Amino acid sequence: MSPMHSNTPPEKGFTAKEIMTTKLITLKPETDVFDGIDTLIKNKVSGAPVVDEDNRLLGVFSEKSCLEVLIDAAYDSLPTSQVGAFMNKAPETIGENTDLLTIAQIFINKKTRRLPVLRDGKVIGQISRRDAIRAAANIHKSHGDRENTLLYLSALREMHEAPRVN
Repeated sequence: MSPMHSNTPPEKGFTAKEIMTTKLITLKPETDVFDGIDTLIKNKVSGAPVVDEDNRLLGVFSEKSCLEVLIDAAYDSLPTSQVGAFMNKAPETIGENTDLLTIAQIFINKKTRRLPVLRDGKVIGQISRRDAIRAAANIHKSHGDRENTLLYLSALREMHEAPRVN
């Protein structure tokens, strides 16, 4: 039986709940796009969840969204200036119990740089690629040498239990 299916709790830093950032910069869909861009730049983040009044995820406004604003402004005279028109309305998301290997697999297979973490449709955190890398580095630090870390990581899943990513 793999560690993910045992009755013992997962190791610290192994699930989204332990590695997610909970102090998030969020935007509202009616936020002016240039205010949204300023928010990303000022806070040195590459994207932010767009949420409603109940903190339900509506989309993600990212650096790519900002570039779409630039193109639309140049060619279409910016038909609207609200974040909601430029956000990714179907971002990749995960639940709080998603394991680190699945998170890593999503980052490898998808073009996303961040994964909002949802509980009952509400944003409770977010994981960036850097957060996932940091968690893997922490596993290495807690297990000492490289060889033991690689053995530990290889034992986390059986080959037939590979993370499923659509």
